[in-house]
Amino acid sequence: MNEQKTLSHLDNQGQANMVDVTEKAVTQRTAIAEGYVHMTLATYTLITQGAHAKGDVFAVARIAGIQAAKKCSDLIPLCHPLMLSKVQVDFEPVASNNSVRVVAMCKLAGQTGVEMEALTAVSVAALTLFDMCKAVDAAMRIEGIKVLEKHGGKTGSWYYDQTPEIGAAK
Repeated sequence: MNEQKTLSHLDNQGQANMVDVTEKAVTQRTAIAEGYVHMTLATYTLITQGAHAKGDVFAVARIAGIQAAKKCSDLIPLCHPLMLSKVQVDFEPVASNNSVRVVAMCKLAGQTGVEMEALTAVSVAALTLFDMCKAVDAAMRIEGIKVLEKHGGKTGSWYYDQTPEIGAAK
């Protein structure tokens, strides 16, 4: 039988509430997220060949993503400030559809997960790619931002591909 899950950021009166993690065990926690930036062939060629007039777009976007993960609690209400032990942001060019896959991994030993930090890293890295290339390609699209996997804590490991599709019958 499925248990009804409740929203943890609401108290019993329905008011916004930062979750109390005081009693949670400290465990190693990791989250991996991804997103895609779709662009024209000309833009894709420009950035993958390092020929963009603004310089190394990927290096700047990587730094932006790492900084964003570190500032997640300043950006997202009710997120706990975390002592991240590792943030990694990578870019995978996808020639078949002129896109760049942005992947972020966040890690720590702590009492709460790092999914929001990984999602924030992907989002800001993708936004930075967009910002640096918008003068040559205003029609770029950022899509598919999601958590791929998370590990640690009471619930253990979770993988996106093992979850029923959103909107699917239960």
